[in-house]
Amino acid sequence: MEQRILAHLAFLYGTEQASVLLERLRAILTHFRQRNPCLAKERLAPQERLTERDAILITYGDQVTEPSKPPLQTLAEVLDKYVKGVVTTVHILPFFPYSSDDGFSIVDYTVVNPDLGTWADVERLGRNFRLMFDAVINHISAHSRWFQEFLKGNPEFADYFIVVEEGTDLSQVVRPRALPLLTRVQTSQGERLVWTTFSADQIDLNYAHPDVLLKIIEILLLYIEKGAEIIRLDAIAYLWKKMGTPCIHLEETHRVVKLFRAILDAIAPHVMLITETNVPHEENISYFGDGSDEAQMVYQFSLTPLVLNAFHSGSARHLSEWAATLETPSDTTTFFNFLASHDGVGVTPALGILSEVEIQELVERTRAHGGYVSYRANPDGSRSVYELNISYFDALSDPRAAEPLDLQARRFLASQAIMLALVGVPGIYVHSLFGSRSYHAGVEQTGRYRSINREKFRRDELERELADPSSLRHQVFYPYLHLIRTRAAQRSFHPNGAQQVLFGNEALFALVRTSPGGDEKVLCIHNVSNAEQPFQVNLRALSIRHTGVLRDVISGTSCPVDDGDDLTLTVGPYQVLWLAGPSSANRGCPPGGRQRRPAA
Repeated sequence: MEQRILAHLAFLYGTEQASVLLERLRAILTHFRQRNPCLAKERLAPQERLTERDAILITYGDQVTEPSKPPLQTLAEVLDKYVKGVVTTVHILPFFPYSSDDGFSIVDYTVVNPDLGTWADVERLGRNFRLMFDAVINHISAHSRWFQEFLKGNPEFADYFIVVEEGTDLSQVVRPRALPLLTRVQTSQGERLVWTTFSADQIDLNYAHPDVLLKIIEILLLYIEKGAEIIRLDAIAYLWKKMGTPCIHLEETHRVVKLFRAILDAIAPHVMLITETNVPHEENISYFGDGSDEAQMVYQFSLTPLVLNAFHSGSARHLSEWAATLETPSDTTTFFNFLASHDGVGVTPALGILSEVEIQELVERTRAHGGYVSYRANPDGSRSVYELNISYFDALSDPRAAEPLDLQARRFLASQAIMLALVGVPGIYVHSLFGSRSYHAGVEQTGRYRSINREKFRRDELERELADPSSLRHQVFYPYLHLIRTRAAQRSFHPNGAQQVLFGNEALFALVRTSPGGDEKVLCIHNVSNAEQPFQVNLRALSIRHTGVLRDVISGTSCPVDDGDDLTLTVGPYQVLWLAGPSSANRGCPPGGRQRRPAA
């Protein structure tokens, strides 16, 4: 393992410096092992760290509040009450002190924002859920001690940030925002231009300075000590900068991720990395590495706009063609499937899959449904659509349309069922689970489009709506939980299970999921249109066993199969069917909870 680490350090900093850095890193890791002797033990086979029972909830630490109680405590109580035993993992979005961007401009990586609670509150949440933390390590707040010391001229921090000379040609740099790349700041040595990929308050760190890398490694180890079992590498694609290059997906960036992986394999092999790279699909999956040396999970960014396109057009053609190409390099890597998050709907990952006309149709539909559109700057000075800012529920259903609420809920749940059925692990944004609509008041308050999908709940109001069968939240939340439970009971939905996409009626997204052992299969059919659709398939050709019927594991109803093994169905508007043979259909829902990690 040390040879892997040394090789990455040598690539990044040269052979001579690598040996010195290895000694410093060895001391850091030795101290970590001494404090946490149990963490180096493998708990589960790598292929079973993630299974069909896993579902990840994405939420802010202050998502649910009530008077006189720290929000993290309230969150733990609400999640214990409503989703314990169904959701297995909680991704707490950045819960550190911050100065902007709703948590993604971190002032201090090492402490919990006192407005949310304490490390003890975070660890309490980890008693019943696996925890996923953000490593927002491309940049740090302009209000952080690190940057303030840089401004003062403290030599320890002189190289922590990237200073660029006036007039430097940066035309090749890929930009995720339509904002200036450089920010002018006043230091004790005079005016300087510093690199700011995302905003003037988010100052990029300089990983060409090895002290920065070692400091960040110490922070990752702290997160592991505090209970993180999945670490999300935020905006990792932009990590390393090199003049004269696009400064995205550089080999140095991949080497840093591989270095993190090598370290975790050595001292905490149960901890997984997930890379957040909102880029076209082929670039995104490059962060799997060779399947054993980089991230275990990558965000499935293309899924979100493709599902929207399917429901807007009533055709799953693009979604089906894309899904049929999905593969991972090993049985220890998988996709993190999601349809909504704290950010908007990324459009860039759909490039090359949807036409410009189809992308423009998404833009126009978003605006028609009350949403907003964000842009990024191109090297030639033009702008391109970057993301659509709208709640996913409203992206699918026009809030001003005279449609029955149950029809809108059924459409939304059909979209979520597609995500749950696909190979990978589902990531469920809290506003999807609770059926939230767009939060226009938030945009008015902050002036930021992304606030449209970041409304916070008052506990009493949330629980009142959940208890009301006529409310949208009730009509989404409880059927959604049922879908997650149903998925967890089917071994065929294991991330390492095979996936075969079926083609025929373009209004149906249909696929067969097969368990890793090949002994169980589920035929999944999703109608993306508001009309009845015919479906026919020969089960013998799909090697699906039956006893004259297949059972829909969602509803419990049976579908007859004729003597020639043909299954013929009429699928209702936005109907979802997950059809299984005798062994799968007879499985009950799994018991609650999850395997806990040993105490350190």
